[in-house]
Amino acid sequence: HETIEPVARALVGFASRPERDPADAPRFVRFFRLYAGRFHHGRGEGVLFRALVQETGVAEDSGPLRTLLGDHRELEARLDELDAAFAGERDPRDVAVRYVTTLLHHIDAESSVLFPECETRFRRASVIDLDARAPDDEERAASGDALELVARYGAPDVPGVLRGEACVCCPAYGVTCDGVEREWSTDAEREDMIERVGS
Repeated sequence: HETIEPVARALVGFASRPERDPADAPRFVRFFRLYAGRFHHGRGEGVLFRALVQETGVAEDSGPLRTLLGDHRELEARLDELDAAFAGERDPRDVAVRYVTTLLHHIDAESSVLFPECETRFRRASVIDLDARAPDDEERAASGDALELVARYGAPDVPGVLRGEACVCCPAYGVTCDGVEREWSTDAEREDMIERVGS
């Protein structure tokens, strides 16, 4: 996330500039396809999400996992739109802002809901370590290239993006997800929560 978020912000800065260098467009798309997509999202799905389902018994088709997997598919589709926009089919700024807004909400959901939830659930299941992989040469190159783009275009705030922590800040909350407590909690966890905080 520390690598991906500045590049996402730089993408909006780039797409907003009329005098942008067209050669940088495929560099941004390459970063999001290879580093954010294949490496980060791919590793999340193949390692973290799989371990949550197999080792802790959470459901893949409910709660945060369903939401985050849906985000991954939506982000892939928006990258295709972004590619087309940079090819001149539509205004790249609007497409970039939509892509980055989805990505930033996704980052917030992972950082404030999924990762803390993983820590707790893995501890209970005595899962100490997960198999993971480092970025491959292509992914590492895309990441290094993107850092140059951040230096060139900055990492401005994205206008109109409301960000925050916890389920209630997630755009999926109350729409396609009722939050981690309702979707993933066992009866024993619910009883413990009621005991601690009241009904």
